[in-house]
Amino acid sequence: MSKIKWDESTFTKFAYLKDPRISRDGLKIAYVLTKADLKNNEYKHTIVVEEKGSRSFIENATMPRFSPTGRKMIFVRKHRDKDVNEIFLCDLNSMSERKILELKDVLDITWNKDDRRILITGIKKMEDEDLIFEDEVPVWFDDKGFFSKEKTIFLVVDVEGGVILDEFSAEKFSTAIWHGDRVIYNVPKKVDNVPQFFGLFDIYVYEKGKREKLFEDVSYTAVDSNGEVVLLYGKPRKEKDSEHDFHYLWDGRKVIPLTEHLVYNNGQGKLDEKGNVYFTMAKEGRISLYKLRRRELASISEDNSWVGEFDVSGDGKVVFTKETDIMPKELYVWDERLEQLTDYNKLVVDELDVKPYNNFKYKSLDLELDGWYIKPEIEEGQKAPVLVFVHGGPKGMYGYYFKYEFQLMANRGYYVVFVNPRGSNGYSEDFALRVLERTGLEDFQDILNGVEKFFELEPNADRERVGITGISYGGFMTNWALTQSKLFKAGISENGISYWLTSYAFSDIGLWFDREVIGDNPLENENYRKLSPIFYAKNVEAPLLLIHSLEDYRCPLDQSVMFYHVLKSLGKEAYIAIFKKGAHGHSLDGTPRHRAKRYKLFMEFFERKLKRYEEGFDVEGILKREDEWERS
Repeated sequence: MSKIKWDESTFTKFAYLKDPRISRDGLKIAYVLTKADLKNNEYKHTIVVEEKGSRSFIENATMPRFSPTGRKMIFVRKHRDKDVNEIFLCDLNSMSERKILELKDVLDITWNKDDRRILITGIKKMEDEDLIFEDEVPVWFDDKGFFSKEKTIFLVVDVEGGVILDEFSAEKFSTAIWHGDRVIYNVPKKVDNVPQFFGLFDIYVYEKGKREKLFEDVSYTAVDSNGEVVLLYGKPRKEKDSEHDFHYLWDGRKVIPLTEHLVYNNGQGKLDEKGNVYFTMAKEGRISLYKLRRRELASISEDNSWVGEFDVSGDGKVVFTKETDIMPKELYVWDERLEQLTDYNKLVVDELDVKPYNNFKYKSLDLELDGWYIKPEIEEGQKAPVLVFVHGGPKGMYGYYFKYEFQLMANRGYYVVFVNPRGSNGYSEDFALRVLERTGLEDFQDILNGVEKFFELEPNADRERVGITGISYGGFMTNWALTQSKLFKAGISENGISYWLTSYAFSDIGLWFDREVIGDNPLENENYRKLSPIFYAKNVEAPLLLIHSLEDYRCPLDQSVMFYHVLKSLGKEAYIAIFKKGAHGHSLDGTPRHRAKRYKLFMEFFERKLKRYEEGFDVEGILKREDEWERS
């Protein structure tokens, strides 16, 4: 019998791959391999360097960056005792390493073409042990904490001498790339003293203490350069952040549209030395990878899968991560033909019962939508409970990627159902914008209609035992669903919204995001009450578990605490679990024990409410396995 089975700790058995890099000559590949260590409650990061079928390893390291010749590599190592990042230079022939410098926060590192200079993007803020001070909004940002006069700093460093040759700063959330020997950097604009972090930019070129403005009030940023042309990502000018992003080329004289005609939202983009463009695109539950050469579009990976990060060599060889509904991320290489490079997770998956997704189309109001479900093992003559998942966003997307909770719950005997309602990514821009100022209305009907279609397809699904859950927008929709429908007999709302007005005033992005999604004039707009679940709390009849992370500044803790207090004051069955650490993405970024406890709460709450019909929720008994993790 296999020792590997589905439970709250199974995620530690998988290998997680990220940040793939390929040398300019295409002969070397590097990536970060991460494993979760439940006993020591930490993640172990290893850089793997692959060349001619052999592998070299650099322990406790991230952010691999090949020099242009491929003989050297920069990487970052977190100091174990000090809150600082150490930047190392590695000789790839001898695999020996030398520390270049230390920096508290390192956001990115890129090499100049001369194989000697690097550009480091970092953060500088007012460091005071007693106070935080700010005169701009917002005062904090998710996964970053309080700003306290934060600026972006750019350092040009000579890696041979370990000397900082130049240093300049810009507004927070600025980004930069090399363009020949010059630096092009993107600076978020302010409108009425509110930063437009993701919507409006000025773009500058910098060299030896002098800067020149290239673009003003644009909605794209410079993301890559081959020294001759610059790749721009975004749009010339956005009216809404929820609009799609596309790619453009700037040749020094004019901006040339590349992908606007493709309809679907673009993701990451890169250039090779010949000016060919490589980019991802979200389409109907898939994220695919393409090459654009002189307006001719070629598919690199276009199947039922999600392509993640990728990198491109000088002559167009591509390395990328890809996952499917039944397999976590692995590494692939494309050089006019596709080859799978790694196979870390296959033997673990082979030991587990991993179930494929079943896609279905359905009509909802005026649209045809995508839905999926996973079918559990069901004994003859029996019915199985149903869990409805709602993605984040609203411009998130479900589709063909490996989601741990889906497999975990399907293997515990639940149908798992998930759909892409209007507002989701992966469809037309009009589709994405339809949810604005109507969040919880037609999009909620899309979810209900998808569940009804699912019931038509699966007569063994038990309509009397349906639960709902989601994170962020999915958490909001869980709160909303329990106030608007009697279909759901239990819910788990994670980091969700219950009152849009306080979200607007308290969230890191509320000053612009909430005004787009819910409506302008928050102090007067009736939508801020009309679309807030807290005002319908009296309608809730199903038990609700609210899970929130204390350091979530995107959907702050007040959202769950308020809803919990109101529900309890009305005599409703509600529980709240607050994780002391972790930002908005705590479900994936929390420590290993944090994640294991979350999965355990998740499993046991639905087990007790949809299968055993138990009263109460004995959390102390549920979490008793922590001692076993420490001994494992």
